[in-house]
Amino acid sequence: MLYQKIDETKIQCQACAHYCKILKNKTGFCGVRQNNRGSLKLLTYGRPSAINIDPIEKKPLYHFLPGSDILSFGTFGCNFKCDFCQNWNISQIRGNTHFDSIDYLPPKQAVAMAKEKNISSIAFTYNEPTIWAEYTVDVAKIAKKSGIKIIYVSNGYLSKECREFIVPFLDAINIDLKSFSPEFYLRTCGAKLKSVLETIEYLRAAQVWMEITTLVIPKANDSKKELRKIAEFIASVDRNIPWHLSAFHGEFKMANHESTGMDKLLEAYEIGKKAGLNYVYIGNIKAGKYGNTYCPNCGELVIERGYMSYEIKNMRTNVCLKCGQKIAGIF
Repeated sequence: MLYQKIDETKIQCQACAHYCKILKNKTGFCGVRQNNRGSLKLLTYGRPSAINIDPIEKKPLYHFLPGSDILSFGTFGCNFKCDFCQNWNISQIRGNTHFDSIDYLPPKQAVAMAKEKNISSIAFTYNEPTIWAEYTVDVAKIAKKSGIKIIYVSNGYLSKECREFIVPFLDAINIDLKSFSPEFYLRTCGAKLKSVLETIEYLRAAQVWMEITTLVIPKANDSKKELRKIAEFIASVDRNIPWHLSAFHGEFKMANHESTGMDKLLEAYEIGKKAGLNYVYIGNIKAGKYGNTYCPNCGELVIERGYMSYEIKNMRTNVCLKCGQKIAGIF
């Protein structure tokens, strides 16, 4: 659905901000959206690379149905080319390879899996869901009838058309804000920062619950200046957006790059707090108290998290029992 015919030999994809112009039998940047005789064919429609039941905190989402399980789906391809991709073996596939050999999963069956396990939400994750948005929406249309929530884990590189297409069905999203440097985005991801920032502003204005993750990479995006710019931007959109600071561990083309130390993550944490963010978290490393949720008004511990564990301490529904402050999120 997300495409426009240009002429007899060319179409323009409208799934993401690349707006690829695709010649006959070729695919766009993502490798999975193909010009098939003048129409767009999604090569990975209903072809999952992975299906898992995860704790929702793994997405990471800390303020959306915390403590619940989520049914997670991924396919193949990506509209980014990040040198540090953790799922490169599925995301960096380019072109029509073996997708037809993968068992087809109709949208109705995907929803039935969630219902059978009594799971209240479905996540499209592992690879960028924007590039298979039509399938996600077909699943969402059925899921909504059963009250099942829909979540994206995304790089945020959505086109205007895709934002409008998915927002009626989207309940929550975690967006990777990888840097605040346009040069970093172009060099490392093959994309433009501006479009990611526009998506964050658009979806927050549309009242989609949002959390943001930054993978803190030593000597790449971890300067105090850049981290401050990220934190200040998030705060300018909404101080209640949780910011997840994720530790980098070498992967893909940066396999030999140094890992992020706790000192750097603590520095970033303090930067986020000084920028006025109410909820800042450290992850992908033993975080201790920095994975907990505290009341932004009185500082009371309201949610304590351990490895794959979750416990409400001093909160009823979404209200701090000590001072009555509302804790932002969907509980």
